[in-house]
Amino acid sequence: MTDHSSAVAALARELVAIDSRSALSNIKIAERVEAELAGFDVERIDYKDGNGVAKCALVAHRGPPGGLALSGHMDTVPDTGWRDDPWSGRVEDGVLHGLGSADMKGPVAAAIVAAKALPDGVPITLLITTDEETTKAGAREIVQCSKLAKASAPRGIVVAEPTEMVPMRGHRVHIQFTATATGVQAHSSTGKGRNANWDLIPFMMDMKAVHEMLRNDPKYHDAAYEPPFSDFNLIVDNHGAAVNVTVPKATAVIKFRYSAGVNPAPVARMVREAARLYGLTLTEATEGNPPELPESHPFVQLCSRIGGAAPRVAPYGTDASMLQQIAPCVIMGPGDIGKAHAPGECVPIAELAGAVTKFMQLAREMT
Repeated sequence: MTDHSSAVAALARELVAIDSRSALSNIKIAERVEAELAGFDVERIDYKDGNGVAKCALVAHRGPPGGLALSGHMDTVPDTGWRDDPWSGRVEDGVLHGLGSADMKGPVAAAIVAAKALPDGVPITLLITTDEETTKAGAREIVQCSKLAKASAPRGIVVAEPTEMVPMRGHRVHIQFTATATGVQAHSSTGKGRNANWDLIPFMMDMKAVHEMLRNDPKYHDAAYEPPFSDFNLIVDNHGAAVNVTVPKATAVIKFRYSAGVNPAPVARMVREAARLYGLTLTEATEGNPPELPESHPFVQLCSRIGGAAPRVAPYGTDASMLQQIAPCVIMGPGDIGKAHAPGECVPIAELAGAVTKFMQLAREMT
């Protein structure tokens, strides 16, 4: 059996060393990935994100239509809390360290190495996205614009997020609500201003009641998930206002995560009604429908057998919320999600190399 450790370690280190936080352009890392894909048909999908930043997603295919697609994203979260170099890509005691090493440049490297190592006659597709950590825009662009993804017609997609190779047959998605109150800025001692927080606070009290309802009412629970209740997380922003200034703009951002077993419509209605009642401006950003395959689905069963673990579901979201429009999706990749999004993120090289072998086996059995 071929040992893929050296190849996957070398590529993963190079990818980690490239700063591709979601707020930045990912062109440099996309070009590095594209350079690995000699012998593949490659489609480059260029677009600009909501802030006008140049971005690029990649679709690559080799062989006849059908078979397996492997997907991963190139972007990372910010380097919040890191004290050592987030982009060192150092390997110490067989473990790769760096921002995005587990989520998910290491898994992307494993997917690429696996695809390159397959015999020419085995169909394989790569769906390499960006903006997964923010808007899922890269996956959305592939779904809406890629001719190669349509022509390659994969039978199933493995989204190689770090699951320790446990197949996740589905996950939650989210609606992001942004409620904005508008005040009048003035020195707070003059009595001439109007603080936007006083309009935002009663809305937030209603949202606290929604949060408690989601946790306590079994009607909104899904026993397949841990935790069974939906996430309803609140962030408040006064946009840099000082304590001696009446706040001109106050924003409450709520991320509501829900699974296929939960109807989001009543919750969305409560948020909209509260915003209207208190005179707030409300915008909504949806991620797509929750991807969820039954345990009996053949693709789930195949991933479970090769991954060596029973299928589960995940409380977080992935590009599968978009990519399921191309083919059935299972989330399964090397690394521990518990190491992601945190200082000291890392992944063992042995896990990346083991994933290469399992990805290759999946591709062969789906031919």
